[in-house]
Amino acid sequence: MCSAVRARAAAVAAAVALGGGACGTTNAAPARVTVPPGATMRAAAESLHHAGVIRSSRFFQLYAKLRGTDRGIKAGTYVIQRGASWGAVLSMLRNGRGIVNVVTIPEGFTLAQIEPLLAAKLSVAADSVQAAVSDTALLRRLDIPTTTVEGYLFPDTYFFPPGTAARSAVLAMARRFEQRWRPEWSARLDTLAVSRHDLVTIASIVEREAKRPEERPVIAAVYWNRLRRGMLLQADPTVQYALPEHQTRLLSKHLTVKSKYNTYRYPGLPPGPIASPGVASLQATLYPANVPYLYFVAYPDGHHEFRGKLEEHQIAARAARRAWDAVRKQRRLDSLKAIAVQRAPSPQRK
Repeated sequence: MCSAVRARAAAVAAAVALGGGACGTTNAAPARVTVPPGATMRAAAESLHHAGVIRSSRFFQLYAKLRGTDRGIKAGTYVIQRGASWGAVLSMLRNGRGIVNVVTIPEGFTLAQIEPLLAAKLSVAADSVQAAVSDTALLRRLDIPTTTVEGYLFPDTYFFPPGTAARSAVLAMARRFEQRWRPEWSARLDTLAVSRHDLVTIASIVEREAKRPEERPVIAAVYWNRLRRGMLLQADPTVQYALPEHQTRLLSKHLTVKSKYNTYRYPGLPPGPIASPGVASLQATLYPANVPYLYFVAYPDGHHEFRGKLEEHQIAARAARRAWDAVRKQRRLDSLKAIAVQRAPSPQRK
């Protein structure tokens, strides 16, 4: 019994010693720690340990218990300095200090998708986000000739502290774009004889079109080839962008929409990007594949068939339509089967 008491006393002393001072250098980068709803102190301690905030999850739990602060921690994503004392860390967990709003912008998101997401995450009015993405000073800074920063809010995960204004968040996302733009890319623009805005515009179309990463440079090459020949781009994603409501399937009537973003109707590039491209699509557009293709058609499994001649493309397009029709037929059958199962009487219990 005495040995058990001595062991506990030693553990208490170790916990107090570890928790009393800083856990590491205060110059270290802050760590991001997520405490899910309903998490125990043990789960929180393990997350803190994995993030490098504390050295021992076991001693941290004991320290919290000794302080009487091992319950009532607040869920959320925290940004915690790795050099913080255990007392300060516990105070943050109990009081919710250091919690940030996590905003993830996927590649290919449009402003129409980003704006409501940002407003909800920051708890700000939607019109404040709309004003921020149309800020003329920011447009001048990025040399954007259109009326919004469409395409320039870089797709990434952002951590904004509570109270962050829409303007500050939009500026941070635009700065991320500037940070991820590589110096050699600017030199490449001269080789291609295009502006950055035009490049981002093509990259945004590639981003919305490509389903498989390896196809991005080939899709980009098709658009470059068509532009150089003076052909219409005929990019379906630009038509989707021009329509007032998203259409799961484009019909012939949609291709006649009167909008400069309709590349089936108007030659050249649309006025600006139609979404936020990621690094892979920017890179693919800057360095397209060396292929002669002028056409491509999408198949249900996500891949595209590329062709250099119209006659060959028409054959591939007919095959693609058959594949899509088969998928739609199977979906209808599956739906009817599901309805039949739902309507079937339940077997009576004996």
